[in-house]
Amino acid sequence: MNRRIPYDEGLIVIVLALLGFGLIMVFSASTVVSAELYGSQTWIFTRQLLFVILGLVTLMVSMKIDYHFYERRSVIYSLLTLSLLLLVFLLVVPGSSGVQRWIRFGPANFQPSELAKLAVILFSSFYLATRKEELHSFKQGVLPYLAVVGTVVFLVLIEPDLGTAASIALTAGFLLFLGGVRYRYLLGLLLAVIPALYFLVVLVPYRLNRILAFLYPERDPYGIGYQIRQSLIAVGSGGWNGLGYAQGKQKLFFLPEPHTDFIYAVVGEEFGFLGCVTVLVLFGLLFWRGTRIAVRAESAFGTYLGLGIACMIVFQAFVNMSMVISLLPTKGLPLPFISMGGSSMIMTMAAVGILLNISRQGRGAVLRDIKLSDQ
Repeated sequence: MNRRIPYDEGLIVIVLALLGFGLIMVFSASTVVSAELYGSQTWIFTRQLLFVILGLVTLMVSMKIDYHFYERRSVIYSLLTLSLLLLVFLLVVPGSSGVQRWIRFGPANFQPSELAKLAVILFSSFYLATRKEELHSFKQGVLPYLAVVGTVVFLVLIEPDLGTAASIALTAGFLLFLGGVRYRYLLGLLLAVIPALYFLVVLVPYRLNRILAFLYPERDPYGIGYQIRQSLIAVGSGGWNGLGYAQGKQKLFFLPEPHTDFIYAVVGEEFGFLGCVTVLVLFGLLFWRGTRIAVRAESAFGTYLGLGIACMIVFQAFVNMSMVISLLPTKGLPLPFISMGGSSMIMTMAAVGILLNISRQGRGAVLRDIKLSDQ
């Protein structure tokens, strides 16, 4: 492992471009809110800048660690156990309005579900690489995997955080598909999810309201449809070229969460259709570079790990952007690298660092020991 192969420069450039643009947009979207809440126009921006710096440090550290380190059974299960313990800890910590997603350390907050995302990808990559032959048996291969991942998803779900739970479940399902699990098992899992979604969405009033707001936003424009209506106004008023940087109006207490979940709407208002497409293209390029790195990995573990990381990041970005333009119901998922948020920033940068280390040690251009269609 001493070969002098350069890190993937294309991925580095894409991530830095997203980070830089994210800082620009957080400053524009947060000045008024920051002044109102904290008495300083730059308080939120300064905090995000600190998160970006910490994220870059995390990236530089993780990209230096040989990714085979995570292939050790002791490391995999230690990270997984830590994630489970932190998620269980949230159950006994008093939350706000019945919601508890953060562990507070003085002025700092940490969201365990962000660590759980990466832990599940690492576990999945290890499991699929080491127990591939057993995946043809539901009882011996698929069921133990579902028990572990299902426990993580359940603990995130009862925070409650349906968006992150769905993100973890879909990433795990994607890796199962790549691992060569029989189609009938995947179809059975999909059918089992349908009644679960009914109980999780239709029978929970605030989630049902989000679905109704998605389907009929005009019925209650100042109630359940207010957030998505303001988001669409922001994106629509930007036109092709936008109103200009910092010239957006919806962030002036019309659009809720303009510097977090709905920052993509501010992008649309100030940089227009072209700005939105540029961000979309950057994430598309990130997925391409991530996939390219993964398929050139020197081991099946590296391939699964690289594909899982790329899928996790881009899936979350796709959901956030789709939510903002009302292609999906509203859900609290940040836009990676761009939205305000510490835990998400640091863990995403750690994942990118792992991806860069995989690129450092890549050698082939084919999926090694992986069946994509041998069902």
